[in-house]
Amino acid sequence: MGDLKARGAPSRRFPPAPESVAKARRFVRAALGGAAPDLVDTAQLLVSELVTNVVLHARTEAEVAVRVEDGTVRVRVGDRRPDRGLVPHGCPPYAGTGLGLPLVAGLSSRRGVETGDGGKTVWFELRPEGPPRSPDGWEPAAASCGPGATVTLLDVPAALYAAAQQHRHTLLREVTLAGGAGHDPGVPPEDLAVALDTSRLITASVAAALRREPSGQAIRSLPLSVPPDAEPSVQILRAVLDLAEEEARAGRLLTLPALPRQRLFHQWLFDQVVGQLAGASPTAWTVVPGEPGASPSELVTWDAGQVRASRAPTIAADERNRIIAANGPAADLLGWRPEELVGRPLTTLVPQHLRKRHAAAFTSLLLSGQPRILGRSVPLPALHRDGRLIPVRLFIQPQETADGRTVFVAQLAPRAAVPGAATRPPGRARSVAQREPGRAPAAATGDPGRDADRSALERLSLLADTAAALSNASQLAEGLEEVGRILTHRLADWCAVDLFTENDQVERVSITHRSSRDTWPEEYEGRLPPVSDAARGPLARALRGAGPLLLTGPPSSGQGASPLDAHYLGLFRTMGADSAVVAPLRARRQIIGALTVARRGRDTPFTQEDLPLVHDLVHSLALGVDNLRLHQETRTIAERLQRSLLPRLPEVGYLRLAARYAASSATAQVGGDWYDCFVLPDGDTALVIGDVTGHNLDAAIAMSQLRSMLRGIAVDRQEPPETVLRHLDMANHSLYRESTATCVYAVVKGREDGPWELVHSSAGHPPPLLVDADGRTRYLEDGSGLLLGVEPRTVRPRARDAVPAHSTVLLYTDGLIERRGEHLDDALERLRRHAGALAREPLDVFCDELLIGLGADSDDDIAVLAVRPVPPR
Repeated sequence: MGDLKARGAPSRRFPPAPESVAKARRFVRAALGGAAPDLVDTAQLLVSELVTNVVLHARTEAEVAVRVEDGTVRVRVGDRRPDRGLVPHGCPPYAGTGLGLPLVAGLSSRRGVETGDGGKTVWFELRPEGPPRSPDGWEPAAASCGPGATVTLLDVPAALYAAAQQHRHTLLREVTLAGGAGHDPGVPPEDLAVALDTSRLITASVAAALRREPSGQAIRSLPLSVPPDAEPSVQILRAVLDLAEEEARAGRLLTLPALPRQRLFHQWLFDQVVGQLAGASPTAWTVVPGEPGASPSELVTWDAGQVRASRAPTIAADERNRIIAANGPAADLLGWRPEELVGRPLTTLVPQHLRKRHAAAFTSLLLSGQPRILGRSVPLPALHRDGRLIPVRLFIQPQETADGRTVFVAQLAPRAAVPGAATRPPGRARSVAQREPGRAPAAATGDPGRDADRSALERLSLLADTAAALSNASQLAEGLEEVGRILTHRLADWCAVDLFTENDQVERVSITHRSSRDTWPEEYEGRLPPVSDAARGPLARALRGAGPLLLTGPPSSGQGASPLDAHYLGLFRTMGADSAVVAPLRARRQIIGALTVARRGRDTPFTQEDLPLVHDLVHSLALGVDNLRLHQETRTIAERLQRSLLPRLPEVGYLRLAARYAASSATAQVGGDWYDCFVLPDGDTALVIGDVTGHNLDAAIAMSQLRSMLRGIAVDRQEPPETVLRHLDMANHSLYRESTATCVYAVVKGREDGPWELVHSSAGHPPPLLVDADGRTRYLEDGSGLLLGVEPRTVRPRARDAVPAHSTVLLYTDGLIERRGEHLDDALERLRRHAGALAREPLDVFCDELLIGLGADSDDDIAVLAVRPVPPR
């Protein structure tokens, strides 16, 4: 550093303060007055980055020297810390820190670093012709810590480490600059200095370890060299980061707080350093427990291809709340094409009455780092393109990109199945099976006896595994995806399953390839051309019952006379196959579809010896498909029945009414919860909510009959609620002697301008909740009696309660409140708090927020009915 002036260049020293960066920029511009303007601008940018590094990391005065020789700008920036070597580390373009050295390397024509006894100098040159095409990089500095101890970090996720490191650097930089500018960041200066040094040491150690590891790995185990006495410094770094996080959450820093996973990762990192220095054994990151949204087991590396290949409706959004990926099932569910959704704000799919809530929750996540619905199954409505509300269960999983950004991947499970034989929208049948490490499909082993001498045990194992894949699946698409994975690992290079639909059309419901690198056009998925009389190709023959058919090559061009034959020939040409077997799927004496298994390569073709195995395979496969279809058909009928019995709410001028129904996240979406609302002949409004014991078709049928009987009794007799329930109990007893149910029957009485009262009787049901407009709450516990089905002739109580204007009466089933292992009083208190906080919200928001806040991961069905009297203005 002492030879700067000797070179005859103008130089100036600047103190280790934030304002020195701006002063250095002005000095460079003045000293380079005769240079090309673009070179001056670049020199200013690079000097500001290097002086910032001096202020933050060296914390000594900075000396800047500049000169121009023959149009070339030469700049030197020095500090007085020769022990601080350069620590370049990979940074994405948007990173807030760590870009100084990459900028110098990328924009300069030549660059380097000189270290002497008194200091260290970084120099660079800028030439009018610009930087070379392949700029040489910086020589990274080893982590200098003297005699070091080794700390091993097991299973470090590369993407999460990059994100956590970036956030740590950004927090420390902003706190340092705030303190240097005269603002009190709440961190003692001496502790901040130790934290900066320790953070730099960890970064240098990890960078050195990463250079010794193979590149491209998502998870690595890294041995770090750290000082044996680093424990106090690491604890100080931890404390400084905690204080900085508090400042960020309070909005006193520009930096947002860390997301939960980043905080958990830093806790684990510091614990590993401190613990191992004290003699503890390493603990892998992947086994560290955490809260929903932060657990290591939930961390997944972001891959847009997985979203597109998923059979479940899936949408991904970035930290700017923009949709960055959407698959076909999600687009079909919501009335869009996938490419139309990409780039739109996520609020495109959020109903108007929930957009404010969504914005608040998303902002809260970014500002506080506290997840509310991450990692939980939450019932809420999504907005269809035509304005309809689609009831879904939403499951959001955060993922990390390779460069450290966060992506939010949301799966939307419809809360009522769409009728039809297929389990997903047509045209989205793609499935990609990854090859298991160390395993190759039998067709590619090269073993001369791979098929002809296949043991009986191997054949039985293949048949048993494919049968189990279907029998263990809850959805047909899920089962066929697993079958495809098994077949492409152990029998074929690719396979396809084509099934007849209810209207005798053919749909390709599954197509699976062993290699994830191979893609195929969407024209070979979904609905196929019809099986016409002109179709004579292998697939058409199999769909008519012929086979198994052995193909020793692609179908001949002469077999492409019909659209179906041409389609099948195109599939073979696109996927590639030198041999194949196509066989019909028979169930209950009918052809329900066909299976195609194909191999590439002439060394391992299918032969006649394979046909008995394929025959047994399609027999088992057809039985499993037929059973799953029957199961889904039964469930669909029950779901349609149940949803058809959820009535359209009446329009009552002085009453606001809202209702919600959400099936269990854990059961088959068939249960006995119901609500009803209707206007009685005398003008009063009846409110009903009930729950029949059970979660099956019988419960749904019993619920439908109870609902119909109650409405008929109430409208015909117009008797008090307790009498209506007694008549209902007697009628129910005559139909279902062993069945029990809970129910609330209530009547809202009053003139249009008030006052109003609620008259109700309860048959073992949770009490209605009255929420005043100011947020006060109380349960209407009078009127409680025995549940239906215990003693039909028992005398039931009646309750009368005043209902003030703008207050809300909430009826609900126990799925909203009850949790396994929790006392009922605690559950009711939780409902009081949530409902009270929503007292002033519109009734639709009130109901949706209750489902979002209390209905996530519920093991039971949920029905909610709310009424709010609003006098005319």
